[in-house]
Amino acid sequence: MLKQVLFSVLIVTLGMSLNGCTIILQKGRTVDVEKISRLKGELSALERAKKELEDRLSQEIADKEVKVEMLEKGLVITFVAEVLFDSGKDLLREDSLAKLDKVSQVLQTVVPELSVGIEGHTDNDPIKLSTWKSNWELSSARALSVLHQLEEKGGVKPSRLAAIGYGEYRPVASNDDKVGRQKNRRVEIVILPPVVKKSAQELTQ
Repeated sequence: MLKQVLFSVLIVTLGMSLNGCTIILQKGRTVDVEKISRLKGELSALERAKKELEDRLSQEIADKEVKVEMLEKGLVITFVAEVLFDSGKDLLREDSLAKLDKVSQVLQTVVPELSVGIEGHTDNDPIKLSTWKSNWELSSARALSVLHQLEEKGGVKPSRLAAIGYGEYRPVASNDDKVGRQKNRRVEIVILPPVVKKSAQELTQ
């Protein structure tokens, strides 16, 4: 019996790892089949969301304005900052609203229960001709602008949303040239993978 339980845990854990998520199981506890089944369904939903976003944003992806990819932290939709904002501004461009609407539609229909993080990023050019104190303030304000758009116009529940500004401190390319700096100026909308949590009652059993 013990061998069967251990084998089942190994198979389920490997299956979840292949889908980009790790499950931590307490030693000596029976696997909760219903929770595992629900989690697998939510991971499949992330894959469906990726496909739906790629379809809806196909032109933007072809134009290198948007990138959709599954990373360790979740399903990430990366917008080049210039697609959403004018230089040094946190007000969304009018022509960016339809693009964000495509994202909110997927958030509402394909993954309606998953949490979403919005991350603002900049290059390392210091603030010069605007009222922002630093790139932190600018990146935070931009992330919040996207958050409010998803909530107010897209109908995403505010309890699902969070925003953070990283400024220049999480670059994805070198800031030594124009191409690299443009890649670093971005907003990432991250659909977070589900997390299996145990209740206080379960932990004391």
